Formats: sequence, C-alpha cells, structure tokens
Amino acid sequence: MRLNVLRGSLAAGLILALAGTQVAQAAAPPPQPAEGPGSVGDRKATIVKRLLGRGSATTFAFHASGAAPEAGRPVAVFLHGWGVVNPQSYGGWIDHLTRQGWLVLYPRFQDVNRTRPADAPGIAEGLVKAALADLAADIDAKPDLGRVAVIGHLAGAPIAFDMAADARSRGLPVPKLIFAAAPGGIASGPKSRGIALTELSGIDPSTLIITMVGDKDTRAADLAAKRLLREASAVPIERKLFVRALSDDHGFPALTATLAAPAGTDTGYDGGAIKPGPEPKEAAKDAPKPPPFRWSADMALTGEQQTLVSQINVARVDALDYLGFWKTFDIAAAAAFAGSDANAMKNNPRLADMERWSDGWPVKRLAVETPRLAPAVQAGTPAAAARKR
Repeated sequence: MRLNVLRGSLAAGLILALAGTQVAQAAAPPPQPAEGPGSVGDRKATIVKRLLGRGSATTFAFHASGAAPEAGRPVAVFLHGWGVVNPQSYGGWIDHLTRQGWLVLYPRFQDVNRTRPADAPGIAEGLVKAALADLAADIDAKPDLGRVAVIGHLAGAPIAFDMAADARSRGLPVPKLIFAAAPGGIASGPKSRGIALTELSGIDPSTLIITMVGDKDTRAADLAAKRLLREASAVPIERKLFVRALSDDHGFPALTATLAAPAGTDTGYDGGAIKPGPEPKEAAKDAPKPPPFRWSADMALTGEQQTLVSQINVARVDALDYLGFWKTFDIAAAAAFAGSDANAMKNNPRLADMERWSDGWPVKRLAVETPRLAPAVQAGTPAAAARKR
C-alpha cells in the first residue's frame, strides 16, 4: 500500500514538473511594436488627466502635457460598454492613444443602475459637446474638430453610430471615423431593453466605418455589427470594413478574442483618482436642478451584464490589443483623415498581420473583409412599415 502511494506521489510530481517545464518553454506572444500603428508611442510623455463637468454629468479628458501642435490634437471620443464607467478598464488603449498625440474624451454617459439605455445617446452627445466647448480655448488640449474619431465598445458602439448620425443637428463635429469594437446592446424594439438606434442613414457618406469582433461569443456581436453597417445606408460599401480577431493558444498566455478583448486595465487611469477643478460660484448658483429621479427596470444591470463587466474590469493588455484593436484603429484613423477608403486599408499588408510568437510561429491573422450586406429596406415598402411597428 505504501509503495503504491509512493509511486503515485512520484508520478504526480513528475507530471507537475513536466507541466511547469512546458509552461516555462511555451512561446511568448509578440511584443508591442516600437513604432508605427499599435506602437508604444512617446513613453516619456506625461499624461494630463482631467475631469470636466459636475456630479454624474462628467467627461474624462486625457492628453499629453505641453502645448498641442499648431494644427491641434485629433480627438478620440471613447464610448464605454454598459456598466464600465471607470476609464481604467480601457486604460491601456487610452494610454496608447494619448502617447500617439490624441486628445481622448471619455464621457461618463451612465450612472450605473440609474440611467436608462434609451437616454444614454442623448446624454453622451451633450457631454461631448460640453467638453469640446470647455477645451476649445485650451492651448494644451486644443481639439482639432476636423479630425474626430468615435470608438464604441459593446453598448458604446450603437451610441457612437447615433452620435455620428446626430452630429450636425446637435452641433457636434462630424466624425471621420466610427470604430465599433464588439458591438452590442442594441434595442430590438421600441419597448425592449437596450440602446435605441436613430435613423443611421443620417451618417455622413464620407465617414469610414470599421466594425471589429472576436471569434468567441460571436453571434451577438456579428449580428450587431452587420446591422450597424447595413443601417448606415448613406455610407458606400467601399467605406466599410468588417474585421475579426482570432483566438490563438499556440503559446502562453493564450490570446482569447472574447467580448472583453478590447478592454485592458491600467490603474493609472482610475477615474476615482481624477478630481474636478474648483467650480465657479456663479455656475453652482445658476445650475438647473435635475429632474426628479424615476427608477425603471432597464436601469439595472442584468446578471449577464454584471458578469461581462467583471471580465472587462480585470482584462489585461495583450497582443490582441496592440496588434489587433489598437493597430486596426490607428490604420483606420490615418486612412480616414487622409480621405482614403476601406479598400486602401485592405491593401495595407500590416493590417491583418499579427506578427509571430517567440518561437517563430505566426499568430493567427486578422480576418478582414468587405461586408456583404442585404439591400437596405426602402421607405414606403411593407418591410419598412413592419419595421416601424
């Protein structure tokens, strides 16, 4: 009996030792590029972190310190997933953008368990408009309203499309680029939970639209991405692109392209540590009182949403971020600001390339395709009438 126990212990120890050796010898993922799309950027820059607004109506603003270039800073409006109100959950991406010279606005359009999804697009639009007005004369921030991109993750994606469609009517700059990462949270009908889409045919035809999803939990994100691409009907097909990131477990740690993949925590961007400046007495005195609060069931996070928020809040930065989402956005922004289209992006050999594991094995490439969309529903047809009901 003792001999059998000893043999079992030795076998178990051998297995653990072999497993540890395999982990130690596993191929490492490719590092972040030193330059170009998805790269580190200016590591020496000090990042300015500001909170604009008061109460729950606030926007975080991030940019490198010092005077902005003469042309100003390009503006990235970052619209978070439902329930992910702390910018630290996307701190890795925000840090990348600021070190590439962007002014990043992170409107906190949701007061968790107190904001209705139907109200979120209007709140986000108002916050961005107020933030741009606050920063208009700031020589360090200096937003360039001719170079604006909107990034949306999950429920932030349909809000990004609504914002682009409403831009002219709400006095907002028309974005050159909409980048939807793992889109979701779209209301399926007038009384359903989720973000209600406005008439997306109002999006400017010159806009470049990129939707990007992972290959895990794909059905919902795929359907949302294709719906958003389809309903932005004024934008020609050559200005739209559908990109899929693929999971890869060849090395360690494995790359897993889930709904939480676009997030990457950096505690240096903890919103709780960023305090607003002093409020002018006149502003406090004359500020309008908010309407009385009325609770509704769609304000509360569902169990699935709570689980997803937890996953996002602990997501780490990996190669799917800097070689996938960040690099794709960087290439898209350069194309959009130069007036190029999605075909130019597809012809860029760097776009799909995810580089190599440390043993030389290639990381699975991004799948890049021009979306195949069903014909848009024409006004006045029975199908259009049915959609309105």
